[in-house]
Amino acid sequence: MSGTYVGLAVLVVAGMMNASFALPMKFMRRWSWENIWMAFSFLAMAVFPALAAWATVPHLAAVFHSTPVSVIGTVVLCGLGWGGAQILFGLAVDWIGIALTFALVLGTSAGAGALVPLISQHRDRLNTPAGYGVLAGVFLVFAGVLTCAYAGRQRERATGTSSSTGKNITLGLALAIICGLAASLMNLGVVYGEPLRHSALLFGAREANITNAVWFPLLNSGAIPNILYCLWLMKKNDSAKKFGSGGINYWALSCMMAAFWLGSLLLYGLAFTHLGPLGPILGWPLFMSLCVIVASLLGMITGEWKNSGTAPLRIQWAGVVLLIIAVSVLAVTSRYLS
Repeated sequence: MSGTYVGLAVLVVAGMMNASFALPMKFMRRWSWENIWMAFSFLAMAVFPALAAWATVPHLAAVFHSTPVSVIGTVVLCGLGWGGAQILFGLAVDWIGIALTFALVLGTSAGAGALVPLISQHRDRLNTPAGYGVLAGVFLVFAGVLTCAYAGRQRERATGTSSSTGKNITLGLALAIICGLAASLMNLGVVYGEPLRHSALLFGAREANITNAVWFPLLNSGAIPNILYCLWLMKKNDSAKKFGSGGINYWALSCMMAAFWLGSLLLYGLAFTHLGPLGPILGWPLFMSLCVIVASLLGMITGEWKNSGTAPLRIQWAGVVLLIIAVSVLAVTSRYLS
């Protein structure tokens, strides 16, 4: 099997893991959202990335010492920005609803995460078949996600779950777009953390594990806004005491969430190393598309579209088809770059 096919296969698994990591939340009803997200953030963004880096990157301290401070600082800032995007996501949902927020965030993140490094690092590729393939793929991703968003809005209206907050829709849209731009900083942190990956390789890390040296500072810094926000919510809602309920089972479910989510990122880091010179540029919109496709299918399987009627479901399938076409375009582009 060629490297490109390996990368695509790994991305499929990564997308499945990322789309399903939140399923254990359905079995943690004794905890408030902030309790669940606090435990998840601490494990998935702080503890597990550190353990993964120490276990898979030899001489980790030397790797960081040999990398320019400006590179590490850029990775940390990207992590902080990405972490802040999680808070903006919650605010945007409150203003314009989850369907539209999800679409704008994922679409903007996929676009910015691919186009910014393409333009800043590979400008010469824009007017080539590879550049056209990336642009077409990103356009299809955005179209597919927006179609899924429209389907979600129709489902909300059909089931009577749509809410009107009376808030400024324009501001809500702006928040969602800013959130999407900030969310793309996760991929930009990996792209601009390339010297850190190179140092890890020089100090003996396997190529499959070198991105773990970037995930460590990127996710650790991203944990800071998430944990602070959860602490503020727990103080506001007096929900810290809920950690006493649920027992060891809830912590086991939190570990499962963290393992699935971080595992998907580790696999993403492995996958784009097989996708040619534009690996992170092609891999990010591929990853986003696969997450939405799998999440859509899981939603259908678990009954989220029950009682919504046939029209919203058909629109959702149209969005999924557009995303599958986007995946195909990006996959073909990566195949001819290997």
